[in-house]
Amino acid sequence: MKVDLGIWTKLNRAVICLFVLASLAGIGLWYWPVVQENERLRRSLLETEQELRKEAELARRMDAALNSLEHPKTVERLARERLGYAKPGEKIIHFEDTTPAVTPERR
Repeated sequence: MKVDLGIWTKLNRAVICLFVLASLAGIGLWYWPVVQENERLRRSLLETEQELRKEAELARRMDAALNSLEHPKTVERLARERLGYAKPGEKIIHFEDTTPAVTPERR
């Protein structure tokens, strides 16, 4: 048997709905700092992973350069190019760049 209490039934439902909404809002406010910290940590993780990729690429290039120095021909070529060394009987010719660094503008 249903008894209609008039406005009290509607008020009870409204109070229960408001209580549920307030509880959800309270839970949301409670966890908001945790959500922000999670976002900050994810950004930090992405930056760290990007830095790790850069460092891995640098390590790969340095390893390749180190491995190339194990060959005597490479060491000889570097000594000739960078240090100006030559074998006995060879002549070294240096070429100078004759183009001006800054070209004046004409009017």
